[in-house]
Amino acid sequence: MSGPPAKRSLTLKGHRTSVSLEDDFWNAFRDISKKKNIPINVLAYEIDVNRDPGTGLASAIRVYVLNWYRTHSKA
Repeated sequence: MSGPPAKRSLTLKGHRTSVSLEDDFWNAFRDISKKKNIPINVLAYEIDVNRDPGTGLASAIRVYVLNWYRTHSKA
């Protein structure tokens, strides 16, 4: 395990916000943005606008990372 969640800063819609993510999720999130060749803030924005209003951004990012690796892993 990568330890407890740590606050990470992002910019969404021109405003700074923070999410609390474990190191493993944050690193995977950064890796996905690099593989997609988009800035991490752009990926965060895409997740933000597509998430259910009742779901927190950090949870939405974790689910996105999980689903991305499920889709892109080699069985």
